[in-house]
Parts: sequence; structure tokens; C-alpha cells
Amino acid sequence: MSATTYKSVHLAKRPQDRIVPGETSNLIARDAPKESNLKDGEVLFQTLYLSLDPAMRGWLNDTRSYVPPVQIGEVMRGAAIGVVKASRSDAFPIGSYATGTVGWTELAIVHSKNLEKVDIPKNGRITDALGVLGMTGLTAYFGILDVGRVKAGDFVVVSGAAGATGSVVGQIAKIKGATVLGIAGSDDKVAWLKEELGFDDALNYKDPSFPKKFREATKSLIDVFFDNVGGEVLDLALSRAKPHARFVICGAISQYNSAKPQGPKNYLNIISMRIRMEGFIVFDYAKQYPEARRQLAQWLAEGKLQRKETIVKGGLAKAEQALVDLYDSVNTVESGLSSFRDNTLIFP
Repeated sequence: MSATTYKSVHLAKRPQDRIVPGETSNLIARDAPKESNLKDGEVLFQTLYLSLDPAMRGWLNDTRSYVPPVQIGEVMRGAAIGVVKASRSDAFPIGSYATGTVGWTELAIVHSKNLEKVDIPKNGRITDALGVLGMTGLTAYFGILDVGRVKAGDFVVVSGAAGATGSVVGQIAKIKGATVLGIAGSDDKVAWLKEELGFDDALNYKDPSFPKKFREATKSLIDVFFDNVGGEVLDLALSRAKPHARFVICGAISQYNSAKPQGPKNYLNIISMRIRMEGFIVFDYAKQYPEARRQLAQWLAEGKLQRKETIVKGGLAKAEQALVDLYDSVNTVESGLSSFRDNTLIFP
């Protein structure tokens, strides 16, 4: 970004299935806004890190959902961490760090009411505001504790367990005294879950013997299933549920790029096993964010929560491809940050 122009990514065409880099969106350069353009309460926000998340694919569909779809020509929606370069807000002086849903842009004029201050706890780093202390961490927190109602002695299975949300889900379940099985997409991810995050066991769903290994690993049957994937993994979990099991439906990354998403085949097990299957949206818990962040920050400071970031060179020009790679499980975790400061993409 130069002193006189900035770039942003705009939706050009709604994808029918997969995002097509260079076709789905356009990278547009414009004249940079100036301090004189600010109104009372506004700041000039320079993006440092931009979050890339699985839910973004759904925001491109012109259908009814929990947020309106991104419109053709609009800046791609996304949360960001940035620094305030100019300000007419007492809450955010020049040089302060903030986070908000600013979009895929290098610069933006944002009202301070749409931003939050970035507080870095002990053992924390600035990118945690979009990771373990951001939407992915909060999703894990409320999903496993409020929807899943995890308790000591539960057997918990997490799909997408190496993702930014799934990895925190499993660790919180362990903190609460549960036994945890993680499902991931590579042997390296499986090793990371067991050796570094403390999962009791983990399986690679790409292993040809996965269905057999899954049945063996779930002999005691499932109390809580936290689903980020959908598809065949969800079907397998339904077949291994205990009576009155709790199924937390957080995402379905295996179906997001499909023109014809498939629902579960084993849905009749919901009846016979009296399964409680519940979807949720983290935004519903907005009033409880401060309390949840305090607890997550405490666990982070105590070393009870671990996280990982993957760096991909390229900056904003590579954000669209990085999002495609996220769905293809190219990265260690299934959420990301695009760093403009270092011209990199960071996946927390």
C-alpha cells in the first residue's frame, strides 16, 4: 500500500460451487481516504491482519442466513486487526490497535462503535484477537460449554479438530475432564493433536481404513459430537451415538463448496437414540463475550490452551487463493489471517 492509494477485494460473481480466484472477486485500487474525510467518532483503520474463515463461503450465497449475503461489488466481509492511523474518536487514539468486521481492505474509515480494543494477555500475541480470543475461540467456548454441555467423564468427538475452532474445542473438553477423540485430515495434524494439544486420540479421515478405525475408537460410544465438517463424518458419528448424545452443529466445511449439499443419511438415529442435535451462531452470545474472553485468556496465560499459525506469502492479493486452500485443507488449521504488515497470510 502506498501513501496515496489502497487496495480492497470486491465480490464480482457469485460462485455456483467452488470459489474461482480471479473470477469470484476483483482486487481494486482506489485513492486512499484522508484524515479530513473523518466524521466525529470515526477512525482511519489500517489493516494488519485479516481473518479467513470457513463461514465466508456461505456469505457469498444469495440466500437467507444469519447475516445478509455479500452483495456484488461490495468489499468481501471479514474481521480484521488493525492500527488507527487517524482518529476523531477518544476511544481509539492514533496508534492504538483494534479489531472489527472491516472487510478485505487495506484501509477503511470505520466508526468506533464497530471496533473493539485489542488486549493482549500474558502468553498472548496480537493475532490471538482473531484466533483463540476472537470468533473462532469464542465459537469453541460457547459451542462446547453451552450447547454441548460437556462435563467430566464425557467421551467427546471433534471433527475438523485441527481447525482454529476444533482445536480449542478439544482442549476445553480436556480441561473439563472429558476424553477427546479428534478427526483431522493428515497424519501431521493427528500427531499435533495428540502430542501437543493433549487429545487422547486422533484419526486421519483420509486413511482408507478410517471408518473401521472410527468404529474401533468409539467402542464406548459418543456423548458429545462437535461437528465442523458434516458429510460422511457426521453420518459415522450418528451411528456411534449414545442415547441422549449431544450433537453440536457448528459447521459443514465438506459441503460449503458443493452445488448440492448432502444432509445426513443416518438421521433416523436421532430418533432411536434420542439425540439432541443443535446448531448455533456465536453472534447470539455477544453479551457474554467479555466473560468468555477472560476465561480463554486465563487458560492461555496458564498454558492450558495452545494454538498454531501457518504463514503463507502473498498478502491481500493472495487472500482469495488462501481461502480456497483453506477448504482444501492445505493449511494446518481451518481459519486464517492475512497479514498486510508482513505481506503474508497467517493461519491461526
